[in-house]
Amino acid sequence: MALARKLRDESAIPIIMLTGVRDEADRVMGLELGADDYLTKPFSPRELLARIRTVLRRTKGEALSQARQRDIRAYRFAEFELNLRTRRLAKHPGQRLDLTNGEFNLPRRVTRLSTTVLTRDQLLEASRVYDNEVYDRSIDVRYCGFARKIEIDPSQPQFILTERGVGYSFNSPVEILY
Repeated sequence: MALARKLRDESAIPIIMLTGVRDEADRVMGLELGADDYLTKPFSPRELLARIRTVLRRTKGEALSQARQRDIRAYRFAEFELNLRTRRLAKHPGQRLDLTNGEFNLPRRVTRLSTTVLTRDQLLEASRVYDNEVYDRSIDVRYCGFARKIEIDPSQPQFILTERGVGYSFNSPVEILY
């Protein structure tokens, strides 16, 4: 788990955790710490190969998307700035808020598409934890973690609004910084 966190903090290399531990808490922790997929023993070589291809396809798609968006330095909303190059969220004046990889990907996705309602599946995929072993409620965990950091009162959100039965929308004007 410590190695996954260190790798995720220092690079965007895809991570697939292979383990004999079947505990759900370990799977969730591994994914929260930045793993792109988590596979427990026993597994077939064909399944492992399919998961490797899936992660590579996702990361390749993300790399292409990043190439198209490489000119965007940051998104600014309210008193916050989400810097895409440093992967940091700052609250003006200069207060840095630490985000997990999943928490970083959530605002990156919703601020880019402000006023659009995003489904849980879209956000799960953007958060890089999308696979058939992860429950769709994991996006709610990321949302709650992010909301606790930016909302004055998380029970009365101002920025990321829940659209019941659909997903989430972003409720703030977003300035793109180049």
